[in-house]
Amino acid sequence: MSHNAWHNARAMYERDACAQAMGMDIVDMDDGYAVVSMTITPQMLNGHQTCHGGQLFSLADTAFAYACNSQGLAAVASGCSIDFLRPGFAGDTLTATARVKHQGRLTGVYDIEIQNQQQKTVALFRGKSHRIGGNVTGEACA
Repeated sequence: MSHNAWHNARAMYERDACAQAMGMDIVDMDDGYAVVSMTITPQMLNGHQTCHGGQLFSLADTAFAYACNSQGLAAVASGCSIDFLRPGFAGDTLTATARVKHQGRLTGVYDIEIQNQQQKTVALFRGKSHRIGGNVTGEACA
């Protein structure tokens, strides 16, 4: 477990109004790795009474963001795709696990799996990151 990864995630979460508003929690962190969870609320449901795809994308994108910024170097998404495999329902607790597949000097590729509380896969997400310079915390680089 990387202390720095947790430090970087906490620094990002403090400024992440979207993740806070959606009730997301950081469960685990390490270099190139993040686990983020949220519970589906009635406000997250679409007209079919299942979790809106945009909410699922936001959960996966948040785990992706924390994983690709875990080493403290500021990075943003340069491309993302998601496959929805099964619905989520009000009251379900979803967990997004992000893992680095490749990290170069500037670009990276991360895979994120969203599972429900029964460990059934709800969605698969792939994110491509680009490091933009600077650091996550705003602290001076040593």
